[in-house]
Amino acid sequence: MDKSPDAFRTISEVAEDLDLPQHVLRFWETRFNQIKPMKRGGGRRYYRPQDVELIKGIRHMLYDQGYTIKGVQKLLRENGNHFLVAIGNGDMAAVEAISQRRQADQVPLTPAAQPRGMDDELVGQPRVKPSRRFFGLGKGDEDGPVQPDASKLSRDNRALLQEALFDLLECKRLLDQVR
Repeated sequence: MDKSPDAFRTISEVAEDLDLPQHVLRFWETRFNQIKPMKRGGGRRYYRPQDVELIKGIRHMLYDQGYTIKGVQKLLRENGNHFLVAIGNGDMAAVEAISQRRQADQVPLTPAAQPRGMDDELVGQPRVKPSRRFFGLGKGDEDGPVQPDASKLSRDNRALLQEALFDLLECKRLLDQVR
């Protein structure tokens, strides 16, 4: 009896379907943080259908297209998971649509066309490279501390907080792997 397309897959099923050794799948989990199988008691991995589709795309880029792991990581960073899933499925229309959308997003907007609240967004890479200051240490007199009634942090402090958040999330991910 075959499983439903929406059913979770064990590591052995994914390895067999994609003609990959199981240790390669485990290794890719350490290199691609987008691959996050659900882990049950005893460390058993269960892959969601979207995990399998992403792995299929990664496999295609590494084995069939000759990309390096760093190259595929860069593709994921620049284009997102949907791009590699579309490549893995051979959906060139979706690949082209994602590429065109990315190019359209790179066109600089005039100041009047800039979306409001862009500076308040903290998801993704820090927008401003922070200076060597750390939350007010080494500030000039013109950059006073944030007042209790002030609702905004400086761009440098927000960037530092964002980097600290990324570091903490990476530490959590590594600790979860050890457990």
